[in-house]
Amino acid sequence: MGALRHAAQTAERLRRTSYKELVRKTLRRTLGIRPLRDLAYSIAGAAARLFQTVRAVAFPVSLGACAIVSDKEGRIVLVRHSYRPGWYFPGGGVAPGEPPADCAIRELREEIGLLQSDPPVLVGVFSRRYGWMTGVTVLYRVSGAEFDFKPSFEILELIRIDPVAPPPGTGGGARRRLAEFTGQAAQSRYW
Repeated sequence: MGALRHAAQTAERLRRTSYKELVRKTLRRTLGIRPLRDLAYSIAGAAARLFQTVRAVAFPVSLGACAIVSDKEGRIVLVRHSYRPGWYFPGGGVAPGEPPADCAIRELREEIGLLQSDPPVLVGVFSRRYGWMTGVTVLYRVSGAEFDFKPSFEILELIRIDPVAPPPGTGGGARRRLAEFTGQAAQSRYW
């Protein structure tokens, strides 16, 4: 009787489980294969690192723009990328001939779904050395942001934080800029 009840419960559970979930669970249990999404993110991260290395050889100085984005409640926006662990300010690489402030707004539209905000205000220009490469980051303050975030292949998650208490895993540069932003540290020239 116990085996018959177990079979009935298993059949009911299988009926309620989607095909994708059933395949995912079966692969995890039998083959030890990570879900395809996780595998795709791992491949994307390796490709991004390879691209950055090749680009660093060809162009030993990179220019990026990012923003300390605050919503109407004064909370700061941080994002989690698919290709690296931790929490960071939204932003990205400046295209050839693109003004850094325009890049910051473009990246905010792409990454967090920015709908409207106050104009960006320059906070500072920072440098960081990566082996033989130098990274220059232009940081802006964008206040009063309204956005409609949707996770994407690049940006998995968004959080709104109290700038005085960044969450564990916040990137070193973002952590230092938040300390400067809240008056807990003097502004540095280095990211």
